[in-house]
Amino acid sequence: MELGKKLRKLRKEKRMTIKNLSEKAGISQSMISKIERDQTSPTIATLWRIGQALDISLGDFLDNQVGGVYPVVRKEERKKLFFPGTGVSYELLSPHLKGNLEFLCVVIEPGETSEPEQISHEGEECGVVVKGKLKIRLGAEEYYLNEGDSIYFSSRTPHRYINVGDEVAISYWAITPPSFLGES
Repeated sequence: MELGKKLRKLRKEKRMTIKNLSEKAGISQSMISKIERDQTSPTIATLWRIGQALDISLGDFLDNQVGGVYPVVRKEERKKLFFPGTGVSYELLSPHLKGNLEFLCVVIEPGETSEPEQISHEGEECGVVVKGKLKIRLGAEEYYLNEGDSIYFSSRTPHRYINVGDEVAISYWAITPPSFLGES
């Protein structure tokens, strides 16, 4: 399901109008309308604010493709969150968002960033770059990671990932507790 259709469905399930959601999330009505019509892609921070206003997690925006508690997640069955026009996508590698660990694949196109602004949340993160190059901004510090390099930090430290290479960057992230896609 496309992000806009999913947002509209979730908003209607909560019996909220675009105006109600706009006021609660602090986002303009026109922006929410454009997101729902897939005319624009929200930043993660915007989607996070919408999720909090709807009292749902970012994970609720994921396509519901994996069912049950089967421990294996097939590549073609991963829950995915795409941000059209941003060059960033997330895939849930763990079978669900109910456990103590969130495992993600983050794909970032050259020159793109996971988020224009640094974000922070509860928990800890550990990531490894499997393809390409990433610059990790942690507060005022910057760390450059090449293929095979890993990093560990408190998610409370404001952070973002930037692809500084000339090819797609693919990285895997373990987050505990599930706070990025799993926090309500």
